[in-house]
Amino acid sequence: MSTVLSVSNLHKNYSTIKALRGVSFDVPEGSVFGILGPNGSGKTTLLGIIMDVLRANGGDYRWFGQPGSAAQRQKIGSLLETPNFYSYLSGTDNLKITQAISGRGTLKDIDEVLKKVNLYDRRWTSFKSFSLGMKQRLAIGAALLGNPRVLVLDEPTNGLDPVGIAEIRTLIGELQQKGHTIIMASHLLDEVEKVCTHAAILKTGTLITTGTVEEIMKDEDIVELSATNLSALVATLTTLGKQLQVDEKAGTVQLVFPKGEARMDELNRHCFNNGVVLTQLVLRKKKLEARFFELTNN
Repeated sequence: MSTVLSVSNLHKNYSTIKALRGVSFDVPEGSVFGILGPNGSGKTTLLGIIMDVLRANGGDYRWFGQPGSAAQRQKIGSLLETPNFYSYLSGTDNLKITQAISGRGTLKDIDEVLKKVNLYDRRWTSFKSFSLGMKQRLAIGAALLGNPRVLVLDEPTNGLDPVGIAEIRTLIGELQQKGHTIIMASHLLDEVEKVCTHAAILKTGTLITTGTVEEIMKDEDIVELSATNLSALVATLTTLGKQLQVDEKAGTVQLVFPKGEARMDELNRHCFNNGVVLTQLVLRKKKLEARFFELTNN
């Protein structure tokens, strides 16, 4: 898999404040790459640097193996702040204005962009009648003018209601399937977990970890078990010498093992040999929220 963006040892200072402290990571082509962190972690600063809005104090970055340039930026669509659309104009007419100002793509591209963001059937509807999700989809459509290989989105679901969030989540997945690489900054852990394939986690300008979402989350194995007789299951599992987490309401017991050390067949056999027949034996993923707080609170 080729690399779309390489960030190497980026530093950015605002007077005495160190916004970025030697951040390095690679974004694979075809990925949905989440830049994750709380407010003040450096996410927006990082996006500003890779889009040439801000200048770094140290380090560098490369798009498609080459230093950033105007020619490279033509391959990149960005949504760093919400575009100023005219409320009384249709989606089509707003994109015509955006295209004329930006010079990205041609007027012929507009219908194709509207189809990509699922607004073609509403292309002549005035912007003021759009839902929040539709307005954000049109903004992403503006970033898609010129058919860029990469989309850079800063908090694309910020301020949306649950329906709008679901719309943007679905759209990002569809755009990835159509061959776009998406780089998105977000503080919404649940959204990153659902839409991103890779992530980098920042805390006060420092890179805490990076990799696939699965790699970031899979630091340990969490096994969830249940049986008709919960107390008998707990007594049987206690003999293993592991820390148990019992949820009596759900009727489950969780066991934590070091990564890769959970042996499901052995657990099943151990319970059966002790007279306990399991009704559930599942290897669970840790929620990204729990993993995020582990990493950023150390």
